[in-house]
Amino acid sequence: MQQLGAWKLEDDRNEMAGGGNDEDDAAPVRSAGEAAVMVWEESKRLWGIGLPIAVGWLSAFATGSITQMFVGHYLGTLPLAGASIGLTVFINLALGFLLGMGSALETLCGQAYGAGQVGMLGVYLQRSWIILMASALLMSPFFVFAEPLLLLIGQDHDVAREAARFTVCILPAIFAMGLNFGAGKFLQAQSKVVVPAWIGVGALLACAMLSYLLVVVLGCGMLGAALAYDAAHWIIALAQAAYIMGWCRDGWRGWSPAAFHHIAAFLRLSLESAVMLCLEIWYMGLITVLTGDLHDAEVAVSALGVCMNVDGWEVMVFIGLNAAVSVRVSNELGAGRPRAAAHAVVVVVGESLLIGLLCMALILVFRDSFSVIFTSDATLRRAVSRIAGLLAVTMVLNSVQQVVSGVAIGGGWQGLVAYINLGCYYIFGLPLGYLLGYTFHLGVGGVWSGMLAGVALQTVILVAVVWRTDWKAEAAQASSRVQKWGGKAATTDQEKPLLQAEGSRSD
Repeated sequence: MQQLGAWKLEDDRNEMAGGGNDEDDAAPVRSAGEAAVMVWEESKRLWGIGLPIAVGWLSAFATGSITQMFVGHYLGTLPLAGASIGLTVFINLALGFLLGMGSALETLCGQAYGAGQVGMLGVYLQRSWIILMASALLMSPFFVFAEPLLLLIGQDHDVAREAARFTVCILPAIFAMGLNFGAGKFLQAQSKVVVPAWIGVGALLACAMLSYLLVVVLGCGMLGAALAYDAAHWIIALAQAAYIMGWCRDGWRGWSPAAFHHIAAFLRLSLESAVMLCLEIWYMGLITVLTGDLHDAEVAVSALGVCMNVDGWEVMVFIGLNAAVSVRVSNELGAGRPRAAAHAVVVVVGESLLIGLLCMALILVFRDSFSVIFTSDATLRRAVSRIAGLLAVTMVLNSVQQVVSGVAIGGGWQGLVAYINLGCYYIFGLPLGYLLGYTFHLGVGGVWSGMLAGVALQTVILVAVVWRTDWKAEAAQASSRVQKWGGKAATTDQEKPLLQAEGSRSD
């Protein structure tokens, strides 16, 4: 069998400069039987990491779904539109920025762990928490001034007012997310993912019980729904922090003043990651904003909110795979194993595409009925059914796009992807969506179709970039990247003992 062409899995005779050699790397694939074995073994590694991460992310995301379910069934269509904007626009606004600022930790911890520098992980985590808490503070004005911002961009007055009431009440959740994202990246890099998954499930159950108590029993309305949402995220953040400090003593060695040293280099990679993910996550959130000035905005925004929520469930699964392939790629590059990193990429892209096609089929089969989970309003359910086809296409694109982004994070290519996202999403997709939705009067379907074209273009470009990647060269750069973007941490007196304490980890 031809050896996967441009994935550069061929048995190169030249040793990689600065990295390992082929004897240390995964075996080359030379036949269909060897390919099947490779896929099976790599699938076990990926899903062993990715499934618990997906469960944790699904649980965290489901807190928003539960909130929307209680609001939609017990408070009505207008509150549902307000909650949808709060959760799909403002939470996504914060999530994109915070997740991006925390993704530097994913690159550095993954590559440091692969290189056997486990003691550096706790210092990196503390630096990340400092940056993430400051980032959450910077995001706060968007939540406080939600109503004038929504009115400024043409949102319906009633919807904007309801969204602003809900949005200011979920402000505490973004600080919890800051703690949660940093802790999650620290644990993922070490493949310690089972306990965080159980923490997420526990928080989800707490959210459901609190929502019932506050919304149904006590009649606290939108405030009660928001408080339940906040509480769930703080449960996740505090429980993960307790787990790290109490049971992860290899990576966490107590608070260190070294966390405040050389933050500038760490911040640079964090900002590159933030730009990359913000441009991506905010883009889809803008669909909800653009529909706010259409005819019958309340129904349009609510229908799109339902579809975005369902899409979010699938995205959480792929965030698990995104994180898994990021961990696999960063660990293997850090350990000087380029072929193993490429194997992980091939397997995760293929399996993700199959999952996306399955999700697409399910949405098309149940397009007239799945919205009953969120609402009993017949008009709203018909509106959801009309745009369900676009939801199905979105799910297929997500399946590849999410995991390829994970490859980019694992390899440390955030700056390049940021430029790709800017061009595909905001120069091409966003204007096209506005043109189709408003100029050609295609409504919410036109807005969504145009923006999907931007996602499709970005996905094609990223796949081409990954396809042409020289994995040996990437592995050669990994060890220097850990020190450079970690702020040359190994040179500080506080951190030298940490690096010396761990020998090279055998794979």
